[in-house]
Amino acid sequence: MRFDELNESNYLLFAIKFYDNPQAVTKDDFESDLKRIRYVKRLLKRYKNSGELKVHLILNHLIVLFNVFNDATVPLLFYNLEEDLWPSIKSFLLFLNRIPEYPKTLIDDIKEDQNCLSQLKAL
Repeated sequence: MRFDELNESNYLLFAIKFYDNPQAVTKDDFESDLKRIRYVKRLLKRYKNSGELKVHLILNHLIVLFNVFNDATVPLLFYNLEEDLWPSIKSFLLFLNRIPEYPKTLIDDIKEDQNCLSQLKAL
């Protein structure tokens, strides 16, 4: 199956294809790891609405996601997050040095969230 564009019909297959967690034994383990994307989304929405940014918690979730989904984490995140959250997630990806390097992408056109970057650089 080709994954030129993520959509509702191929999202789960894409996630399964790139999932690599040797400690995962059951479907629940996979779903638990996939839920981390929702946790990141919830934390970024809270930041957008209240200004409260839980940097360490977001970083922990992102690190686990990259450990189990590797480079597929970036498209999974951008598929699940609304566009108004993209500047914040891009700031975290820049901090983690996880922006894809291949030819110009949509990510390159997104402005970073300067507040996120400053809090990340303060770590």
